[in-house]
Amino acid sequence: MRALLLSAVLVLCMGLTMAQNEKETVKQVVQSAYIEGLQNEGDLAKIEAGFHPDFKLLGVGKDGKMWQYAIGEWKQKQAKKREEGKLPLTGDELVTAKYQSIDITGNAAVVKLDYYKGSTKAYTDYLSLYKFPEGWKIVNKTFHKY
Repeated sequence: MRALLLSAVLVLCMGLTMAQNEKETVKQVVQSAYIEGLQNEGDLAKIEAGFHPDFKLLGVGKDGKMWQYAIGEWKQKQAKKREEGKLPLTGDELVTAKYQSIDITGNAAVVKLDYYKGSTKAYTDYLSLYKFPEGWKIVNKTFHKY
């Protein structure tokens, strides 16, 4: 009986460790591709490593109509900012994130984070990710702007 209980505890601990490792992996993808690559650096290699090519940013305009922004357009905008010397950001301009939650079920994940420009909270972002054979990719973003 003790051996059975010990085995159950070990399996539970291994499962919790694996789940925590998967959450860390998702967080690293978001940090590298979205916060560092897209927002702070305009680093196309980091962006491409973490975003799915069919990614869409979804928003709602003041008129109540939805709009969308593809990752290809966003990458072009950031590349232009790099060429103009507006990226990479430094000092008080840096974007940072406070991760509120990371929820994973199977091959789907949702990350909720507070997005800061310097010390000012600018957005709460909801990023959706899927796990593909090559790893986790950001596929969608919705947000609330402050």
